[in-house]
Amino acid sequence: MRIFKFSIPIALLVAGISWWMLHKNFQEVPGTSRVWITIGAAVLSGIIAHFLFPKSEDEER
Repeated sequence: MRIFKFSIPIALLVAGISWWMLHKNFQEVPGTSRVWITIGAAVLSGIIAHFLFPKSEDEER
């Protein structure tokens, strides 16, 4: 299943990087807003990755 191969790792990577960047560069943003921004970025990147990466070769057989 491509969701476990591509979408979830990309979403986790984006979440980690966004949390780090928000914590490092934008200290004035409240903590709850940082959490919501991070969740939104992870979900959006996961959805985009799900549609952009090709289907598994196993499903075509």
